Amino acid sequence: MNEVRAKLNLAEGFRTQITAGKHTLIAGEPESAGGRDEGMSPYDLLLSALGACTAMTLKLYIERKKLPITEVEVLLTFDRIHIDDCESCDKEGRENQKEIQHISRLIYVTGEVTEEQKTRLMYIAGRCPVHVTLHSNPHVEDALIVRTAEN
Repeated sequence: MNEVRAKLNLAEGFRTQITAGKHTLIAGEPESAGGRDEGMSPYDLLLSALGACTAMTLKLYIERKKLPITEVEVLLTFDRIHIDDCESCDKEGRENQKEIQHISRLIYVTGEVTEEQKTRLMYIAGRCPVHVTLHSNPHVEDALIVRTAEN
């Protein structure tokens, strides 16, 4: 089980300290969204998780198959677009939806790759655990716990 803690002191604006095990990073919001641009935004972090997982998953496959690839780079963007403007989107069951949350993932590999290997690499990228989670409509269980200043 993974555990991540995000802690925000309201006096510090949107500056949020995130810890996972022994690792710490700062998240925030850009100035255009009322923040101080002290760290990546929540959507930047989401895209970072997908990009890192994609690259790591491909690394494992590339090394196992001994493919002549030396580098993997994943470029991700997030946007909200009108559903009619999305040619690759599955529109079934979205008749009442006007916009869709859209993630674009471009994967660059450095090396010699056949068309068959390219097809397989795209399949493997789609099997990265974060990608699978995003497509699985994960259940998020919420609870609110009130603490007093003495706690």
